[in-house]
Amino acid sequence: TYALELFAAVEDLAAVYAPIGMGSGICGLISVRDLLGLQTEIIGVVADSAPAVALSFEQGRLVNTNAAATFADGMACRVPVAEPIDIIRRGAARVVRVTEDEIAEAIRAYYTDTHNLAEGAGAAALAALIKDGGSMQGKRVGLILSGGNIDREQFADVLAGSTPRP
Repeated sequence: TYALELFAAVEDLAAVYAPIGMGSGICGLISVRDLLGLQTEIIGVVADSAPAVALSFEQGRLVNTNAAATFADGMACRVPVAEPIDIIRRGAARVVRVTEDEIAEAIRAYYTDTHNLAEGAGAAALAALIKDGGSMQGKRVGLILSGGNIDREQFADVLAGSTPRP
């Protein structure tokens, strides 16, 4: 339902960045966007150290990986599922990979700049937008900030300037 709420609340979104675990969130965004007849680009985000969904998107087939070593556990997919990958391949503009350090920096930025607590997967969308640099400058962009259940120890490490290791 968050996709419908977002599109109803914010008009003329050029793009929405969404973290991808098994794909339910981004598939909801794509489906609602299409049902509403919107032109919004949907951009998926995965951890570089858990690239199964990105590889599947790029190669057009399911690609399993042996590891998903990310502290952003909501994106720690090793074995993607066919149905979400099909929807993502048809409806996402692209899938961006972000590093553990970029995720940690986005968590710090959310907390410092907006006082929002974000877990790794939740901060991944901001990390991808930052990584994209100025390509979205001047455009109305949505970021999916999902989850605030980061462990206290991990959050303390991130605020201290380090990046947790899985």
